[in-house]
Amino acid sequence: MKADLEYEALNLQGNLVNIDMYDPEHKRAQSPMDLLLSALGSCASVDAVLMMKKKRREIVEFFVEVEGTRNDGVPAFFTDIELTFVIVSPNATEEEFAKVVALSVDKYCSVASSLKSNISYKSEVRRPE
Repeated sequence: MKADLEYEALNLQGNLVNIDMYDPEHKRAQSPMDLLLSALGSCASVDAVLMMKKKRREIVEFFVEVEGTRNDGVPAFFTDIELTFVIVSPNATEEEFAKVVALSVDKYCSVASSLKSNISYKSEVRRPE
C-alpha cells in the first residue's frame, strides 16, 4: 500500500504495476477493474497477432478496444465485456481475422478462460513475524 487509494503489484520477476482507485480527474494508474480489461485484451491480442503472422499476414496496425458494463450495486462486477479487434493488413481478409480472433478469445486466452470458470480462492490473515 502506497496510500489509501494507491497500491503496487510486484510479480515474481520484479515487474511493477501501479494501481489506483482515484476518480478519473485524479487518476494516475489503472484501477483493478481496468487491469482486468487490459489483461483480457492483451491476452487475446497476442495469440491473434501470432496466428496472423504464422499465416504470413502483414500487420500494419493492430489494436483492441475493451469495454465492460458493470453491475449497478456493490460489488460492481462486470456483467458484460465487449472486445473490438481492429487490424490493418494488406493481405488478410476480414473472415480470416474473425476466425483467428474467435480462436484466440474462445480457446487460447487464459484470461478469458479464467473469467468463464468457477474460480476457488482462499484468503488468510496473518501478522508479519
